[in-house]
Amino acid sequence: MTGQNGRVSPAQWGDGERLDVWPGNPEPRGATWSEEATNFAVFAPLAEAVELCLFADDGEERRLPFTEHTMGVWHGAVPGVAVGTRYGFRAHGPWDPDSGRVFNPAKLLIDPYARAISGRLEHNPAIYGSSGVDSAPYVPLGVVVHDDFDWADDVKPRRRWQKSVIYELHVAGFTKLHDRIPEELRGTYAGLGHPTVTDYLAELGVTAVELLPVHHFLTEPQVAERGMENYWGYNSIGFFAPHGAYARSDRGQQVREFKEMVKAFHAVGIEVILDVVYNHTAEGDADGPTLSMRGLDDRGFYLREGETYAYKDLTGCGNTVDASYPPALRLILDSLRYWATEMRVDGFRFDLASALARLEGDVDAVRSPFVTAVCQDPVLREAKLISEPWDASMDGYLVGAFPAPFCEWNDRYRDTVRDFWRGQASVRDMAYRLAGSSDLYADDGRSPYASINFVTAHDGFTLRDLVSYDEKHNEANGEDNHDGSTHNRSWNSGVEGPTDDVDVLALRHRQAANMLATLLLSTGVPMLTAGDERGRTQQGNNNPYVQDNEISWVDWQPDDAWLDLYDVARTALRLRHAHPALRQRHFFGGLPATHGGPKDLAWMHPSGAEMTDDEWFDPELRTLGMFVSGVPLRQPGSRGERQSDASFLMWFHAGDEPIEVTLPHNAWVEHGEVVLSTDPDHEQGKPVQAGDALTLGARSLLVLRSI
Repeated sequence: MTGQNGRVSPAQWGDGERLDVWPGNPEPRGATWSEEATNFAVFAPLAEAVELCLFADDGEERRLPFTEHTMGVWHGAVPGVAVGTRYGFRAHGPWDPDSGRVFNPAKLLIDPYARAISGRLEHNPAIYGSSGVDSAPYVPLGVVVHDDFDWADDVKPRRRWQKSVIYELHVAGFTKLHDRIPEELRGTYAGLGHPTVTDYLAELGVTAVELLPVHHFLTEPQVAERGMENYWGYNSIGFFAPHGAYARSDRGQQVREFKEMVKAFHAVGIEVILDVVYNHTAEGDADGPTLSMRGLDDRGFYLREGETYAYKDLTGCGNTVDASYPPALRLILDSLRYWATEMRVDGFRFDLASALARLEGDVDAVRSPFVTAVCQDPVLREAKLISEPWDASMDGYLVGAFPAPFCEWNDRYRDTVRDFWRGQASVRDMAYRLAGSSDLYADDGRSPYASINFVTAHDGFTLRDLVSYDEKHNEANGEDNHDGSTHNRSWNSGVEGPTDDVDVLALRHRQAANMLATLLLSTGVPMLTAGDERGRTQQGNNNPYVQDNEISWVDWQPDDAWLDLYDVARTALRLRHAHPALRQRHFFGGLPATHGGPKDLAWMHPSGAEMTDDEWFDPELRTLGMFVSGVPLRQPGSRGERQSDASFLMWFHAGDEPIEVTLPHNAWVEHGEVVLSTDPDHEQGKPVQAGDALTLGARSLLVLRSI
C-alpha cells in the first residue's frame, strides 16, 4: 500500500503488513528521510536493545527492533516511511537508579534529534520511569520531516554589534491581541512574521529580535497540577524542534512556518536571535518524568554530585545537562549549527550559561569544553553569541568573565540604572554603566558592546510596573506570592499600583521615559523588552511564567497606552542610528582623540565644570552631565579615515527638586539644540549655547546636540 511518491503512508498500514528494517547508518542522528528509506539513529550507549516505534494517524504503533549498534548509536533504515510520520524509541536495559541506568521499555522516548515534535504531554502516572504502564498515549512524538524551503532570495542582515538594538519578545504573546493580524495567525510564527509586526519593529529602530525559547518545551508537572501551563518556555525537550504550539499544525508545519518568519524579518533588515535552554531539560529532578535522554543515556547526559549518581542541580530546575560530556556537548553543538544553517537564525542567547561552562564540575567561563567548542566552531563563532552569565549556584555569577566572541547580559547595568533613577545609586556607578562598563570588560580586551544593556527583561517587572509597584503581586501564579524576586529596585512613585492621581501618573511617565532613554543612549548594546515602549503592564506580576493570558500578552489597544514612551524610544533610536558618537566600539579614554582636540568623554558637574575627585564621591549628588565629542571620533572609518560627528551633552538628573545646570564653555561646541527631553519645559529643537544656565525639572533627562 503506497501513498504519494510511492511511499508507505502510516495511515494505510494494514494488519500484518511488513515493514523492513535495513541496517542504515549511525550518521546523521535523528530521522533522515529519502525517497528510498528513512534512516533513524539514536545514541543510547548502555542500552541492551532499542526499538523504533512508528505511529499511524489512528494511534496504531509498530515496533521495529534495531539490529545495528555502532559506537553507542542504534540505527536502521525503514523504506516507505512518509514525511509527517510520528515516531519514538523504546530502550531496553537494567533498571538500576543507583548506577544511573534507568531503562524501561514501557516509556516511549522522544528522539533528541527530532526536527519536529507533535502532541502534548499529559501528566499521567505512566510518564514516570518506575511505572510499568505504557507511556505512549501520554507523551509527544517526533515527526519525520523533509523540508525543501527556498532560501534563494534570503539575505542575512549581518549587523555589527555596535549597530545592534535587540528587542526581546515572546513569539505567541506578541500577536495574541493584535487586531491588525488575521485572527488565525495570532500567536503563531506566521503572525510574528506578518508585515504588521516586521514593519512596526523596523520603524521603531529594532535591528534584532530575541525570541523567548522556541525549542519544543513542556509544562512542568507541578505547574500542571495547579491547572496552569508553562508560558515562557524555559523547559525544553527538543533542541532541534520549533515549538509545535506556535504553528498552525504540529506535524512538521512548524519547521516551514519558522523559516518563513525568519525570512520575513531578514527582509526588513532584522536579525533573529534565539533564547536557548541547553542547561537543563523538561525531565526535571530524579522524580521527574522519563521522556527522552533519561531513558536513553541518563548516566552520561546529566551532571552528577561527585562520585554519586544523584543529580547536580545548578539550574533550579532539578537537573543540569553535563556539557563536558562529549555526546551531550555534541548534541548542543549539532543543535546550534542546525539553527544557524538550516533555520538561518543569526544568534543565540544562552540561558544560565554558567551551568554550561563547567570543567570537571567547576565553573570556568574560559576553558570549559562548551565555551571552547563554541568559540572555535567556524559556523558558531560567526553568529551573535550572548551569555546569561550566571546560574542557580553560589559560584555561577560570571558577569565580565566570558571570553570573546560572547557578549553578556549585564545585570549590573540594570541594577545601577534602576537605582540611579530612584535616587539610590552614585553618579560614579552610573558613569561606568553609561560609558560601556569598562570596569567589567576593558581589562581583558573586550569592547563596550560586550555589555548587553537592559533595564527590564521577560523575568521581572515591565518598565511601567517598575515605576508603579514597590512590591511584587504574583498571587495569580498559584504560589502564594512566594515566587519571583523580592528585590526589584522599583519605586511606585508614591502610590502602589493603579491610580488616578495626575501628579503620580506624570512622574511615572517621566521616570519610565528617563530609564528608556538612558538605555537607548548608553554605550553598549541596548535590549528592549516587548511592549515597554507602549507602557505594557503585568499588573505587578514580576514572574508570569505560567500566565498565558492578558497578563503577559502585549495589548495593542489599551485605553491607557503610554504612547509617549514610543516617541521617546523612536527618537532615541534614530539618534543612535544616525550618530556613531552614540554607539562607539572603543572604550572612551577621557583624553583627546587627536592632539589639541577635545576629550572624547568628559563628565560634567551641574556647575559647568568637569567633575572633581571629591564630587565623584559626593553621596548627595544626583545630577551628572556626560559630554561625548564627535570631533573627531576615536574609532576610524572602514578605510582607516578619521570620522567626525556631532557632539552631545546629556544631563541625567535624579533629584526630587529642579536644579540649575550650566552648559560648559569650550573651543569646540558653541551652539546646540535640544534633541530629546523628558522635561516638558525643554522642547525638542530648542536652541542652546555655551554658558547658558538651564533649569532641569525634577527627575528628568536632557540631550543636547551640537550644531
